Amino acid sequence: MKKKGAYNRVYTLLTIIVILLFSFPFIWMLLASFKTQAQIMSSGQFLVFKPTIKNYVNVFEQYEFMRFIVNSFIVAVGSTVGSLLLGLPAAYAIARYRLQGLGLVILVARIIPGITFLIPWFILFSNLHLVDTYTALILSHMLVGLPFIIWIMISFFEGLPLEIEEAGLIDGCTRSQVFVRIILPISGAGIITSSLLSFIFSWNNFMFSIILAGDKTKTLPIAVFNFLSYSDINWGALMAAACIITLPVLIIALLAQRYIVSGLAAGAVKG
Repeated sequence: MKKKGAYNRVYTLLTIIVILLFSFPFIWMLLASFKTQAQIMSSGQFLVFKPTIKNYVNVFEQYEFMRFIVNSFIVAVGSTVGSLLLGLPAAYAIARYRLQGLGLVILVARIIPGITFLIPWFILFSNLHLVDTYTALILSHMLVGLPFIIWIMISFFEGLPLEIEEAGLIDGCTRSQVFVRIILPISGAGIITSSLLSFIFSWNNFMFSIILAGDKTKTLPIAVFNFLSYSDINWGALMAAACIITLPVLIIALLAQRYIVSGLAAGAVKG
């Protein structure tokens, strides 16, 4: 019993240390967002300082951050919805009809670095006059979100019993009706998991946006550049902007963690 108690205390201590190490950057960012530039640079005012909300006020008043939030939201929702509309039927077809060739193509698209597509995407969208449009950003974000959703849902659909579909077909449903009315409602955990992760990827995406976004469609990760210059860095506003970018993702993760964990676990077990 004493040995077990000592093991538990060591385990708890190590867990706390790991949590502090991984959360320290976020804690520093959050505290710095309420400090002046002088307070941030002062090592003696890490925890004890007079907080200010001026950084957040400047972010929204001077840098029009609300416009960037709206842009990121439109692109993230659009790419997630588009990936779901295409990815769910594709994943179901691969799972039920054993389309190994299509699955291999999607796997290759998933593992190829996204930067490989930057120049072709830019040339294509430039010729189509779609640079600095939501369409270009949504399609480019789907390049990663779509294969991601497909590969999560393939294992999920493979684990569903065929008897459910056969019962629907016997009752007179078509294949499409079985998919829409039976399969999708019972796959809620997997759909929520894949859509949330796809949304988070799009929300945080920097690489495609820096090439394809312009003044009208600039997203949050690109807007952070407004706080950087050759001569100075506005650390307070930069940390406030970073907190604003992180907040929606953090809220989604906290509210939907049960669905994310259960969805990933179900897909892993069933696959």
